[in-house]
Amino acid sequence: MDTLYWHDYETWGVNPANDRPSQFAGVRTDMDFNIIDSPLNILCRPSLDIIPHAKACMVTGMTPQQVEQQGVSEREFFAAIHHELAQPNTCGVGYNSVRFDDEVTRYGLYRNFYDPYAREWEHNNSRWDIIDMVRLCYALRPDGIQWPRRDDGAVSFRLEDLTVANGLEHQSAHDALSDVYATIAVAKLIKQKQPELYQHIFELRKKPKVSSLLALGSTKPILHISSRFGPETKAASLVLPVAQSLKNKNEIICLDLRHKPDPVLGLPVEKLSSLLFTRSEDLPEGIERIPIKSIHINKCPVVLTAKLLTPAVASRLNIDLDVCEQHRQRYLASTHLADKLQQVIAVTGFDNSGKDAEALLYDGFIPNNDKRLMASVVSADAQALSEKVFPFQDARLVEMLLRYRARNFPDSLSSDEQQEWFEFCRDKCFSGEDSRLESELENIQNLKGSNSEQLALLDQLRQYLEDKRQLLMQ
Repeated sequence: MDTLYWHDYETWGVNPANDRPSQFAGVRTDMDFNIIDSPLNILCRPSLDIIPHAKACMVTGMTPQQVEQQGVSEREFFAAIHHELAQPNTCGVGYNSVRFDDEVTRYGLYRNFYDPYAREWEHNNSRWDIIDMVRLCYALRPDGIQWPRRDDGAVSFRLEDLTVANGLEHQSAHDALSDVYATIAVAKLIKQKQPELYQHIFELRKKPKVSSLLALGSTKPILHISSRFGPETKAASLVLPVAQSLKNKNEIICLDLRHKPDPVLGLPVEKLSSLLFTRSEDLPEGIERIPIKSIHINKCPVVLTAKLLTPAVASRLNIDLDVCEQHRQRYLASTHLADKLQQVIAVTGFDNSGKDAEALLYDGFIPNNDKRLMASVVSADAQALSEKVFPFQDARLVEMLLRYRARNFPDSLSSDEQQEWFEFCRDKCFSGEDSRLESELENIQNLKGSNSEQLALLDQLRQYLEDKRQLLMQ
């Protein structure tokens, strides 16, 4: 039986690679949104090396002391999550989950010696994110749904704003379980109002379907929805798929046809690459935007036939079809365009030197022999972990094993290993010119001046960090 597993995290910070989850909630439904199993609602104890961010605590209302008392170890936490998401015929679903929640899952599984990707595709499994479906609904089929506005007049796609505007139940925003029920309610509303749109976007969670629409080599533009396009076009644009990335076969390099081709056609590869992630306001004079936009076929992108962009729809979206066609023709007349774009993306990267192993998930796939050893780590108890040798080929796993034991089986550490763990935690909390722990204490003090209603919470967090400082300074 195919099922949908709706889920959400709350976390101690906004970076899935470096911050940690505080809460997970998940609800399994059938394809008609009927709940078919008991919900999972679980807290994860923060480990010694973690600095909870004050703003994250203020959003969720949770303190580390509360989670310490009611939560489980990270090992137990991700074992429960993996058990749900890895069940055969499961589609894991969330709201903005591809960019955030799925990253929390991947990094958490990786730290705890699970295959970080298998649950997304094995046993007829998949993943899906409904936020861009909501954006598409607003852009093309807005009738029947109330669209809340931000203070600047743009439509808000925040889950709590959508539920309030449409009278959907959402008891406590930024409580993971409440957010899960709210996500289900929004998806159900769209399926009721726009069933064909819902079904088309649901099918785009599968890579072959996305690839068939992108149709590399066809020279046809496609309609693409992405928050990167901004509110002026209701997050929509016409793009031209040009080439597959040499670094990542799931990445299709496209060109945003709204913008002038001059930078792409005229600038050398190295200059284009350096400007690609430069903010618009920081671009050199005369360059309005670098119109390169990658689409990842494994990230549930919203792509549709350009035929939907009729003159009337294009006008409503502020997309000039004539200008887009002129730009497309200029690109098609250019020689070696695909090769150039592949080179631009190939030299665009990030320096991972000096990065912690736990943040290097995307530094390469784990060897198959190591995956078998990882399964042994997952099933091992404290005694086995302290006695058995795990001859990993991947240096990341070698580095992470001691931390896994320290967080989940601290009694399994020898005195030398305990010292190594404490030194690692000290380094994480105090290293650099600006100590992370001291910076957060200063941040708490600044926030207290303008958040009188949350003074008790901020005081508890301050006490937690001061206790941690005292422990680590011993």
